[in-house]
Amino acid sequence: MQKNALIGVIEAWMNDSSFFLVDVRINQNNDIVVEFESDSEPVTIEDCIALTRHIEAQFDREVEDYSLEVGSAGFGQAFKVLRQYEMNVGEAVDVLARDGKKWTGILCDVTAEGFGLEVTRKVKLPDAKKPVLQTETLHFTYEDVNQVKNVVTFS
Repeated sequence: MQKNALIGVIEAWMNDSSFFLVDVRINQNNDIVVEFESDSEPVTIEDCIALTRHIEAQFDREVEDYSLEVGSAGFGQAFKVLRQYEMNVGEAVDVLARDGKKWTGILCDVTAEGFGLEVTRKVKLPDAKKPVLQTETLHFTYEDVNQVKNVVTFS
């Protein structure tokens, strides 16, 4: 299976929709995994079925001999493409930096080069008896981080 041909078929199906491609993986056994998202609403099982049928209509299993798994990139999974960062501005995220530090904050701005994270932490000010909470914005390039993902909370 040619990955570029597969991506072209997927992107053609997504054209003029809120869907966008997050990842396509093909292993040596032709096991294909497609992950996609939507800017406007959650990806449904019906969306996954429609994309699966579209792909299967373009690539004959008798000729290619492949298995296919299509699904949403999933809430709580690490971001893989810029558009995931963009759609999560204003949301709480966990950032695992390459230096091993972990940050939790609000994703506040996103560019092609990196992103800002608004964090609140305790800081001991000069002449203060107790630490105070202070909010600041940390800036990261995408190369600075191992992963960024939504904070999952249960109420």
